[in-house]
Amino acid sequence: MAKGEVSSMSRTVIEPLSQFDLSSHSRATTIRSLAVATSPSDPQHAFLYVGTYSGTLFSLSTNLNNSASSNGSDHPKHNGGTGESTFLHKLSFQRSVSVGDSPVESIFVLVELGKVLVLSEGSLFLVDSELTNHAARLSFPKGVSVVARRVRSGAESEGSGEQASSSSGGGGQRFLKRLGSGVRVNGLRVNKEGEAHGEGNSVFAVVAGKRLLLVELVLGGGGTGSLVILKEIQFVDGVISTMVWLDDSIIVGTANGYSLISSVTGQSGVIFSLPDVSRPPRLKLLRKEWRVLLLVDNVGIIVDPHGQPVGGSLVFRHGLDSVEEISSYVVIVSDGKIELYHKRSGSCVQVLPFGGEGIGPCIVASEEDRGGKLVAVATATKVVCYQKLRSEEQIKDLLRKKNYKGAVSLVEELEAEGEMPKDLLSFVHAQVGFLLLFDLHFEEAVDHFLLSETMQPSEVFPFIMQDPNRWSLLVPRNRYWGLHPPPAPLEVVVDDGLMTIQRASFLRKAGVETIVDNDLFLNPPNRADLLESAIKNISRYLEACREKDLTQSVREGVDTLLMYLYRALNRVEDMERLASSTNWCVVEELEQMLEESGHLRTLAFLCASKGMSSKAVSIWRILARNYSSGLWIDTALNNNNNNIRDSRENLVSGKEIAAAEAAKILEESSDQDLILQHLGWIADISQVLAVKVLTSDRRVVQLNPDEVVTAIDPQKVEILQRFLQWLIEEQDCNDTQLHTLYALSLAKSAIEAFESENLDSGNTESTSGISIFQTSVRKRLQVFLQSSDLYDPEEVLDLIEGSELWLEKAILYRRLGQETLVLQILALKLEDSEAAEEYCAEIGRPDAYMQLLEMYLDPQDGKEPMFNAAVRLLHNHGESLDPLQVLEKLSPDMPLQLASETLLRMFRARVHHHHQGQIVHNLSRAVDMDARLSRLEERSRNVQINDESLCDSCDARLGTKLFAMYPDDTVICYKCYRRQGESVSVSGRNFKEDVLIKPGWLVSR
Repeated sequence: MAKGEVSSMSRTVIEPLSQFDLSSHSRATTIRSLAVATSPSDPQHAFLYVGTYSGTLFSLSTNLNNSASSNGSDHPKHNGGTGESTFLHKLSFQRSVSVGDSPVESIFVLVELGKVLVLSEGSLFLVDSELTNHAARLSFPKGVSVVARRVRSGAESEGSGEQASSSSGGGGQRFLKRLGSGVRVNGLRVNKEGEAHGEGNSVFAVVAGKRLLLVELVLGGGGTGSLVILKEIQFVDGVISTMVWLDDSIIVGTANGYSLISSVTGQSGVIFSLPDVSRPPRLKLLRKEWRVLLLVDNVGIIVDPHGQPVGGSLVFRHGLDSVEEISSYVVIVSDGKIELYHKRSGSCVQVLPFGGEGIGPCIVASEEDRGGKLVAVATATKVVCYQKLRSEEQIKDLLRKKNYKGAVSLVEELEAEGEMPKDLLSFVHAQVGFLLLFDLHFEEAVDHFLLSETMQPSEVFPFIMQDPNRWSLLVPRNRYWGLHPPPAPLEVVVDDGLMTIQRASFLRKAGVETIVDNDLFLNPPNRADLLESAIKNISRYLEACREKDLTQSVREGVDTLLMYLYRALNRVEDMERLASSTNWCVVEELEQMLEESGHLRTLAFLCASKGMSSKAVSIWRILARNYSSGLWIDTALNNNNNNIRDSRENLVSGKEIAAAEAAKILEESSDQDLILQHLGWIADISQVLAVKVLTSDRRVVQLNPDEVVTAIDPQKVEILQRFLQWLIEEQDCNDTQLHTLYALSLAKSAIEAFESENLDSGNTESTSGISIFQTSVRKRLQVFLQSSDLYDPEEVLDLIEGSELWLEKAILYRRLGQETLVLQILALKLEDSEAAEEYCAEIGRPDAYMQLLEMYLDPQDGKEPMFNAAVRLLHNHGESLDPLQVLEKLSPDMPLQLASETLLRMFRARVHHHHQGQIVHNLSRAVDMDARLSRLEERSRNVQINDESLCDSCDARLGTKLFAMYPDDTVICYKCYRRQGESVSVSGRNFKEDVLIKPGWLVSR
């Protein structure tokens, strides 16, 4: 069960509106009963009917438009639960009428009929709602103790066919049919159509003695009325003291417990029994939910029309004198206090004193309407009318009391119950956020901002930048409910908040209560910490706003001001991450700030993201030049100080980072002048980066090769070579000048590298220190000279003519067709016999091998004959040489044992080749002879045609007609032959494509 405690859920739901003092009209009586109603014709006025113990019925009225803060009255008004008083309006006295000498027990206002039904002295009386006539006693058996009006829920009303409202008695007649036949009472029998004109809600359940009667109020001429008994139900389980009739269910309370009776079948059942010692039973219809509240001492149990418990129980703090309902709350009165309990949560949300302790039993009444806003409380001689505050006023009241959680909870409840639009929850979250912001609770404020779906990011702009500024016109001029001061920069907010805390501290010492948070008194905040928290949380809000769909101007404000906040916190990594990503920052607003604060890296990233490549690269150049002077420090290097011990390495790495960032920009740029302008300093730091800039395929328009070659520093040879290599190998450049330039550059580098190696200088081949190539320059030169046909070999040969690059010379002489020089270099200079023999095979002439043999045997220039190389040549290619020429060329000084075996094998191979040639010759002659014979046989074939011979195509008799015969022995007439052609027979075989092979005599043998 839910405990009825006044907690953070406390709120102001109702406030006093007006009051009435009975003693000013009648000092000899006290109040016994009370009823409240609103006229449909005049919704701005409410009427109260007060019944007294002396049998008098009073009619009072109140204006619902009276201001809660009106000062035109002479009576005190209790404000909330604080006991403070202002002035109340008086309830206007209308009329009074005497019902009898006995107390008025119950009052039922029949608004739709303009009548009031009164229970007094065991009888029922009827009087008009304006009390202009005397109370008329209705003809009905005496002894009436309890009366309950039938109430139809929304579902039951729709099911009963209320849409057929054109017939005034339609609803009542259908209800009568469900109850059964009419019963004669006082000479009236209701069984004829049209005799009863009441609606279903003019039907009552009446307890008279031990009988439970279902009756209908029928109005006659002249405003008189009578009761018609519709049904009598036998109920023997105790004496009924309280009763509620909802749809077809009648719930009654006796001293034994609560029971459910069906108005249709008359059957009854026990809902539950009461303990032996308990207060009298009491029932209350909850019209908003169409439920019934059953009271057991100070516990309320809510059941549905079938008597089944629904939801939780309500536990009241004290015993109660009376209970009523208003909106989503249950109102109880006891001991001079009004208490409101929320039906769903069971929490006590408001306590109002109205008469002081010891005033005796009290009565509470409210409108019999689901949307009622009035509740009246009566003591013995006084009536106080309370009006439900509008939902917005309740929320404002909670916000003024700084009960922000309660305000949000209230809005969520109202939204769940359909009394508030969804947008209001977002509105309240934003309002709470601003109030918390000015209360210096910045984290909670931003949490509420993020929960608001309607709050605009521009609403926080004035907290960051002083007005007027670029985005001043974007800020909505919405002060919400005017509960917080106008926006101001965060420094001003913090200073004003600290001043408020200090002022509240002095007030508390003087004994004055304040609404400032106690935590701020116990732990006084520091201005710097508060300002840091404010900036950090506003940054968090703007970061979340970046994910929303915003207009361009708002996006620019969000990103630009977010950069301001990052700068205030010196969050360099966040600044650079924002600047380097897709952003809407306005560079003009940030440029001066970033330059003055020294955050040039951030400015460079920002310019690059906005397409300001020239300015961005210029900034990186400044950073690279001034890194050693400490003008900027890379955060990535600072984070890795444990891994980098040498300050010189830090310096080099910092420069490389600057060059790398500049290279990224230039790789995408098609501005050739910009690229060539900054290529030099990037190459000084890293030739690899310079090469990436020149060879990037990410730019739309490629660079002009001639201008790039001219702009490259002559000292940066490898950059030139790599650029030319990229043009030739990857871009398929066919410019002969560039090919020749590449070859000359490689040749020059190869000569320098060769000379350096011979001098043992210890230097690498690259003058810049570390080469950007993985292969040696000579290897690259040799590959290029062999693969390219577009360079000028003579020009390259002139360059290397005096060097020792013999292989390169051989390649060039080969290009020029100077076979002898190539063989001399390969055989004599390089002594590469295998390469020399391969070149001879490439030439393809036998004399090439002989020329090579001569070089081996007579090297000249004073060199000894190369007998082993000569023997290798004879061994590998001796069969292709003329033995006589070989013998003539052999030197007399050559040892016989070296060449004897080779010469013998050469002679044998010569004889073998001769015999092989004879065999091939004879076989060729045989094949030729076979072909001749086959042709002759085909031509000499005969075919016999007689009178019975038919054409294989048209089946015509051949007779003496011309005919043709195909190689597959098919015979056709000349006419079909002309149509068929000479290549395709009747069988469909094409002899040009599918040749018919007939084995000759050579194959068959």
